[in-house]
Amino acid sequence: MSSSGKMEGPSAPAVRRDPYEVLSVPRDSSDQEIKSAYRKLALKYHPDKNASNPEASELFKEVAYSYSILSDPEKRRQYDTAGFEALENEGMDMEIDLSNLGTVNTMFAALFSKLGVPIKTTISPTVLEEAMNGTVTVRPLPVGTSATGKVDKQCAHFFGVTISEEQAHSGIVVRVTSPAQSKFKLLYFEQEVNGGYGLALQEDSQKTGKVTSAGMYFLHFQVYRMDSTVNALAMAKDPEAAFFKRLEGLQPCEVSALKPGTHIFAVYGDNFFKPASYIIEAMCAKSYEDTTERLKEIESKILAKRNDLRQFETEYRKALARFQEVTNRYTQEREAVDDMLRERDNIHCSFTTERTLVNPVGAGSSSSRYTVEQSIPESPENGSVDGTDKSGKKKWFNLNLNRSDKKA
Repeated sequence: MSSSGKMEGPSAPAVRRDPYEVLSVPRDSSDQEIKSAYRKLALKYHPDKNASNPEASELFKEVAYSYSILSDPEKRRQYDTAGFEALENEGMDMEIDLSNLGTVNTMFAALFSKLGVPIKTTISPTVLEEAMNGTVTVRPLPVGTSATGKVDKQCAHFFGVTISEEQAHSGIVVRVTSPAQSKFKLLYFEQEVNGGYGLALQEDSQKTGKVTSAGMYFLHFQVYRMDSTVNALAMAKDPEAAFFKRLEGLQPCEVSALKPGTHIFAVYGDNFFKPASYIIEAMCAKSYEDTTERLKEIESKILAKRNDLRQFETEYRKALARFQEVTNRYTQEREAVDDMLRERDNIHCSFTTERTLVNPVGAGSSSSRYTVEQSIPESPENGSVDGTDKSGKKKWFNLNLNRSDKKA
């Protein structure tokens, strides 16, 4: 699928190529292989590192666009099935790099985010490059402890969590909260062969009550994360059918368990203008055994319900189309009945409000028409219909007191 074409939107490349070709990975590549290829190419072509090379900016967009397809299981499936056309029908949402956005555009992005529009942001390539080179400062965070801090926008604070075999077997929970409701990302890095750290997982902060929070859980079974952006985009695109997409945001985490040893986490400042304040904690999941089992059970139910909803959506749309058809017919039948009754009433009115009389023999052969009002005879004594006297003569006990009558 190497067809090319024009793309709309400022974040998209001018010409599209096969995403697998752009990232130089085979079609059966794993998520980790795709992620690793993207990180290397993104660092290679980032505009900040190639200010004198105008082509690098376009290559960076192409790499980001390709990764946005292949990193999303649903978009990757759609592309593998029907190419770019399937993605155009579904619509594409791109991530933005705040470090390369500019002040004015950053203000607009902050405004839209404040209004509830989902704005997905990427991690600064400077942070990723420093982590890849292993030049970042890592603070120890023992299990069962917490640390507080304030990280500048588009910067990161790194922490090393060392776990034992028993803790690894029980599971590890790392969570970050911000009472100031700052925006941030919780990052997890894996050890690279060269001694650096490669980004493996990231969770964007979400508002929960009066705080913003994010968490990662490594519990020896498949754990899922909820991407709220999927729901927001579905709601904006088709509010009536958005219900069926509510569970589509549940995506499997790439890493489900941690081995004994030291693991690197980071808090990345994702505010548009100011630093992000936070509290980070590392805990053993052994004290959450009941919660862990409940999480496993409920996520299993959600996955089953998601499959049911996918089938039900098809039935619902068919029923909705049938309902629309029946509703249209109901409207048509009601209008037809109203028209027939209206015509019948008009016919009845022709009998009750006017009629035709035939003149007597010898008076002519033509018939004459007159209305009911004209055919009402006057009362005797030339009175009006209601019997009131309009002659102007005064009467007293029915005796006519006119002088002329007395002389007669």
